[in-house]
Amino acid sequence: MPRPIIALLTDFGTRDHYSGVMKGVVLGICPDVTLVDLSHDLPPHDVAFAAQELAATYKFFPVGTIFVVVVDPGVGTTRRGIAADVADRKFVAPDNGVLTRVFQETAPKRVVELSERRYARPTVSRTFEGRDRFAPAAAFLAKGIHLEAFGRAVTDYHLLDMQAPVTTETTLTGRVVRIDRFGNVVTNLDRKSCERFVGGPSGLQLTVKGKTIDRLVSTYADLAPGEIGALFGSTDHLECSAASSNAAELLGVAVGDVVELRRM
Repeated sequence: MPRPIIALLTDFGTRDHYSGVMKGVVLGICPDVTLVDLSHDLPPHDVAFAAQELAATYKFFPVGTIFVVVVDPGVGTTRRGIAADVADRKFVAPDNGVLTRVFQETAPKRVVELSERRYARPTVSRTFEGRDRFAPAAAFLAKGIHLEAFGRAVTDYHLLDMQAPVTTETTLTGRVVRIDRFGNVVTNLDRKSCERFVGGPSGLQLTVKGKTIDRLVSTYADLAPGEIGALFGSTDHLECSAASSNAAELLGVAVGDVVELRRM
């Protein structure tokens, strides 16, 4: 049988021991697991950003992969920990909406509360549930423990209010959802929505914070030095990019800013 895979996505960074000790806990329970770091450099406490990052990555992993997502400003409160079976993969996370985009793409088969104490560490820190609750749960899932064993089924899991693009007769309006480390400005306008709106892949004019971008390119290299253009990135969402420059800084935009697409 193939080795089980656990993928970790957190805002812990790599300076401190937090992400490393989670791996140690996992390996202590399931030594033959393959551990993958999706990222530990998400913006601190930004649950919506984490939800977007997870949605952009999970489908590229093999069926059966277990994802541990810990971006948790509510650590130590009464918010639940949950585990979910979605798209033939498992997800372990706080019940704070970080799984919203995954749940929107594919309805979960089952979601359970992480309440069974035998599948957590004997003492659960109120400041580090990633180590004491979520990492052990993922490791036991990797060992073959069934989801139902972790606690009661829940249907009232928390979902974020992640606004979908709005279409009118003349505009398609969305928002900036992510700015990557290169300064590319990623929107929630996906290719299919854009093509339905304009009737094809061309004829787009994008406005971001009052600045108009009317050049749609296929690759970053199509842009001249200093030029800003729009293209569909690796997640098939429209993004603004600048040739060898930081488009977010040049445009003065931030996550949450409104973007508007018009027919040319």
